[in-house]
Amino acid sequence: MTNTIVAKFGGSSLASSEQFRKVKEIVDAKPERRYIVPSAPGKRNGKDFKITDLLYLCHAHVESGIAFDDVFKLIADRYISITQELDIDLDIQVHLEKVKSDLMDGASKDYAASRGEYLNGIVLAKFLGYEFVDAADLIIFGENGCYDPLKTQSNIQEKLKNIPNAVIPGFYGATEEGEILTFTRSGSDVTGSIIAAGVKAKLYENWTDVSGFLMADPRIVENVQTIEKITYKELRELSYMGASVLHEEAIFPVRDLGIPINIKNTNCPEHPGTLIVDDSYENTSHGKITGIAGRKDFSVISIEKALMNLELGFCRKILSILEMYGVSFESMPSGIDSMCFVIADSQLKNKKEKIVEEIKRQCNPDSIEVYPNMAVIATVGKGMAQSPGIASTIFRALAEAHINIRMINQGSSEMNILTGVETDDFEKAVNAIYRAFNE
Repeated sequence: MTNTIVAKFGGSSLASSEQFRKVKEIVDAKPERRYIVPSAPGKRNGKDFKITDLLYLCHAHVESGIAFDDVFKLIADRYISITQELDIDLDIQVHLEKVKSDLMDGASKDYAASRGEYLNGIVLAKFLGYEFVDAADLIIFGENGCYDPLKTQSNIQEKLKNIPNAVIPGFYGATEEGEILTFTRSGSDVTGSIIAAGVKAKLYENWTDVSGFLMADPRIVENVQTIEKITYKELRELSYMGASVLHEEAIFPVRDLGIPINIKNTNCPEHPGTLIVDDSYENTSHGKITGIAGRKDFSVISIEKALMNLELGFCRKILSILEMYGVSFESMPSGIDSMCFVIADSQLKNKKEKIVEEIKRQCNPDSIEVYPNMAVIATVGKGMAQSPGIASTIFRALAEAHINIRMINQGSSEMNILTGVETDDFEKAVNAIYRAFNE
């Protein structure tokens, strides 16, 4: 492991010249911050536009045969103002004209989307005095459009070994033929993780506009605490249930190498943020939870049949039916003669009646009911494992808040307890569970 820190800065961290100056102060404060991964400029205020959204719009205009000069002017004006306000010796207009020309010539949607990071990388590299290294020269996608980790890691090690400091744009890479491809939105998080793994960094810093992960959604819970440390697995559980500070795929490149991720706030750099650590981390907070996350708009398909447990292939038939209709489920609580499937309403759209009829036809259940309007809440924490009383604390908190529990499910890892409640009770339930463990 090297002494290197890889630092990724999000769109809000690079939305204006003022934010660029904050980033430079952060980078200059630690010489170990050698490789910097920028996102495209985000919104400066509530009425502003994200540059990536504008680039997508330019591409849509070209495909529809509509002039996009006015939209592209918004993009150009942002970069020009940043370079002028920072007094950077850079002719950004040349790069902007190249991007505009490529778009007019029918460049791909991925190419269009990637140019926000590309242009921001050029500006930031000049401002920091770092070398600019195009992500297209480092991050390789295979012919199937999937990221190729082996070729990419080899590329990074070879091409960065003699470059002590570099700015590498996030969000995209390229095929070996040079075709630009992007990760999913917020993919700069993934790029930073890939670079950190490639240079065997001691730390991957992810700078954003919040001071780490919070124990619950601050829009629901007031004065919510920051999570100081969280394991990769705990993060995956919370991210899956809606906690979204870091792209969920960003943990994989660094996880196997045990490289920690530090979520930090560009606007409050002195705050320690949240440290994401290896799953082997010994959590001494027994009986404590790490965080709470949840989502609304689920339905439950409840199936009952006498002697279900003795009927070979019963569950397989139902899973095959769901697969046939392209539907995945979130949870599957079951009893000896019953089983339930918790499914997002978006998955069931226009398919619910067909699925129910197919289950009746193939499985002949004694009863099958669909219960709508359910929210699912995940209470997560490594410190919960083998700690008596966690479930009772949750249930007591919900009972005292007069909230009916519609579903309970706990994974074998004892790291996550899922609770289903009425959608209308979601916010009240999250507050009740949080207060039960933090008061």
